[in-house]
Amino acid sequence: MQIIREPRVTVLARQQFVYPEHINWHSDSDVAGEVVAEFAGRLCYLSFGEDAGLEGGHKSIPGRTSNEAYLGNILRTKHGSVLEHAVWSFLFEGVSRSLTHELIRHRAGMGYSQLSQRYVDESHIAFVLPPEIEEGTPEYEIWLGACELSLDAYQRLLDELTDKVGNDGPATMRKKRARQAARSVLPNSAETKIVATGNARALRHFCEMRGSGSADLEIRRLAGVVLRILQQEAPNIFGDMYFVPSSDGVDIIETQHAKV
Repeated sequence: MQIIREPRVTVLARQQFVYPEHINWHSDSDVAGEVVAEFAGRLCYLSFGEDAGLEGGHKSIPGRTSNEAYLGNILRTKHGSVLEHAVWSFLFEGVSRSLTHELIRHRAGMGYSQLSQRYVDESHIAFVLPPEIEEGTPEYEIWLGACELSLDAYQRLLDELTDKVGNDGPATMRKKRARQAARSVLPNSAETKIVATGNARALRHFCEMRGSGSADLEIRRLAGVVLRILQQEAPNIFGDMYFVPSSDGVDIIETQHAKV
């Protein structure tokens, strides 16, 4: 039986910004998410510069010409709507069903596609060790034993249900009928995989909420992994968020620009 101790996060997709040919303006950032957020903000006030080729265009505010400075002002003024145009897609692996039950509560600005236990045979499923449980302790042995029992029950139940369903109906439907019933004995710590797509505003909210000191440790750990990736992807959008060590061993996420 496989035990998973850390999540795995992979960036699947990021944007490409296409400069409008009729607007004479360029950002100093090469990050599409940062550029589209800046462009959207400047469009609100036509602040592309006098030579942009747009009626009503005027010079940018002095001192705010760089993408970093512009988005910094966006964060300070909480003009978060322009951040909704920047989008990333992730693959989350090595996370528990317990975690994804909380993750998918983040609906606004997020989209999900998760592994189906109805269609996938989980006879060799892995289990995610909660960060609170240390190996070599009595509580670990209790947890491990419970996982082993549930997996054994799943495998035996799946065999019985498969025989009971027999050859009645299409093969895919027969497998689904057996697996959807057998999955009922699997615990919240069962490992799952999920694709999550979110805009920058929603991702900031996820990191802020699930990275807080009161958040569940497993999802706080995931939020930390996601934020570290996003800070490399788009430092001008996520660079104001920082990590604070915690006595429970999982860093807390904080920011001076909350609820952008």
